[in-house]
Amino acid sequence: MEIHSQVNESFESTQIIEGQLRECFGRVVYSHKTHEKCADILQQRLSILKVSQIVLSAVTTGGGISVLLGAETIGAIIASTVSAILLGLTLYLKGEDLGELVRRHKTTAADTWLIREKYQALITDLAVGDKPLEIIRQERDILMKDLHLVYSSAPNTTYKAFKKAQHALKYSEDMTFSNEEIDAFLPSELKRSGRSNSSDG
Repeated sequence: MEIHSQVNESFESTQIIEGQLRECFGRVVYSHKTHEKCADILQQRLSILKVSQIVLSAVTTGGGISVLLGAETIGAIIASTVSAILLGLTLYLKGEDLGELVRRHKTTAADTWLIREKYQALITDLAVGDKPLEIIRQERDILMKDLHLVYSSAPNTTYKAFKKAQHALKYSEDMTFSNEEIDAFLPSELKRSGRSNSSDG
């Protein structure tokens, strides 16, 4: 009777720890994808602003040339207006440093990707059952500290990036693959379809 009680307690402890690990894993998956989307959004914004800078510089130069060629009033108005816009854009880019922000989001995404994979491996180890719960707990606590370190230096994300991440994970299935898709990357000896066919025969 006592052995049965110990088995039940062990099963319940495993279920509780698994639940916690799964929740942490889910949060890290979202965090990783949100930082990726933030980097994408900011990179796109930076590209648009850089192209705008080039276009505005060309218009300013064109306005200056038109003044030299005799269309003084219109050319001067256009050149001074566009020049003011260009100055504002340049000051914004200098103060904001979107390139650095993109780099920080990419770094955070890379760091959370590694932690995400470690959480998945830990859930797998727990399911296999060949690691004592005490070791699982120790590895979980180390992962929490690693994650805290990543988050403490991570840039803030945006709601727009979160919604894009949510859509990618829920509807575009960014994190899931069918057996056929995975088999396509593996040699025939490691394909699941090949193993199931050979075991049937």
